[in-house]
Amino acid sequence: MSDHGAVPVRSQLAGIQAIARALEAQRDVRLLLFAAHDDSPELAQLVALAQARGVLLWRGSPGDMRRMGRGPDCERAIALLGPPPTASVPELLARGGMCWLLHRAGYPSNIGFAVRTAEVSGADGVIVDAQLNHEQRGRVDHVSMGASRLLPVLYASTEQVLDIAAERGIQRVAIEDVGSHAPWQVDLRGPTLCVIGNEHSGISEAVLARCEHKIRIPMAGFVPSYNVQAAMTAIAVERLRQLA
Repeated sequence: MSDHGAVPVRSQLAGIQAIARALEAQRDVRLLLFAAHDDSPELAQLVALAQARGVLLWRGSPGDMRRMGRGPDCERAIALLGPPPTASVPELLARGGMCWLLHRAGYPSNIGFAVRTAEVSGADGVIVDAQLNHEQRGRVDHVSMGASRLLPVLYASTEQVLDIAAERGIQRVAIEDVGSHAPWQVDLRGPTLCVIGNEHSGISEAVLARCEHKIRIPMAGFVPSYNVQAAMTAIAVERLRQLA
């Protein structure tokens, strides 16, 4: 298990001077969100420096800057720092945080919402077991609101992913209504592969048998299941609570 004090691998940095120092220090700046209405020379210089380093550039309205910011100095420039948004399955699982495996994912829109949930909660990445064509993958990207460009979103078979996770000693946790543990009864702080099925067929028995823990999210209504992204959110927020 990795250090339980680990923090999410992606982080936000705000302010023109702070971001410029990070770029000059060759830190892993992946994205720069900057105020489109700001035509100051210092911001133009920062954008040029980021572009020269191959950083992804996003223009933002005043509303975008307020919505995305998490503290002072966010009005003009915000940067994303972290590992590359691309990886192989072994590389992704080696990052030491939480990865999501969408087993038998059915709908591109649900996958897109799931990707956004994973990014917001600081997951390392998402692995999708589904056969999607180019148009459907485009739908995933669109619904994720750009989150699919910020962390690895991979397509691979459930069996392949479970094999790699088992070889590396990574905890495998299934989210299913047959589970015997509540979310807070499982330690989610270390390297974890969370497996979640679709709303109709859930997780197969063969896959459940390969997971060390089976979590059941409490439900009290008439409808017998949450949708995928709601179930993910419950686990993701519990993990952040444990890390805190």
